[in-house]
Amino acid sequence: MLLAMTSEPAIPFGPPLATPVGPHDHARGGGEHARVTLVEYGDYECPQCAQAYPIVQDLQDKLGEQLRFVFRHFPITSAHPHAQRAAEAAEWAGGQARFWAMHDGLYQRRAKLSEAIILDVAEEIGLPPAGLREAWASHSFFPRVKDDFRGGLQSAVAGTPTFFIQGRRYDGRWDGDNLERALTATIDGPPA
Repeated sequence: MLLAMTSEPAIPFGPPLATPVGPHDHARGGGEHARVTLVEYGDYECPQCAQAYPIVQDLQDKLGEQLRFVFRHFPITSAHPHAQRAAEAAEWAGGQARFWAMHDGLYQRRAKLSEAIILDVAEEIGLPPAGLREAWASHSFFPRVKDDFRGGLQSAVAGTPTFFIQGRRYDGRWDGDNLERALTATIDGPPA
């Protein structure tokens, strides 16, 4: 007797993440004990990243502590003139325990991103704009952003947003349903 086999389509994975998630990363959610880790290489001025931003937030709400979300910088300066300064601003804010506040503020204002808007976001989250101007002038956070960018290149990131699930590049569609299905399949699958 022949049995019909039904199975979910395989999750479309690409190359591995070259730089493993570590203590230097900005992470939200379940921490290192989360069932699944989602890494995004993003650009604060990228329209597609802005579309992905509420999708990722929704997934964080749905999956709670099962999901650890990590954001890494991949500013595409040839197309987005304010992306590098925005990434440096997020790192500067991170040095004052305000990375996620700056991250959220930048994505919420992405449509009109400029140096003035970035400085406004700093002030809105309670940080001194003069300190950010000083950080830009000294290029204090440029190396940290460059490290993320290099790690992205080594991980075959070619554009933004690029997602990695459990250390493998996710090559499927990142709309809410597909990305959620891939994350849930990973959570429900056998332990790694």
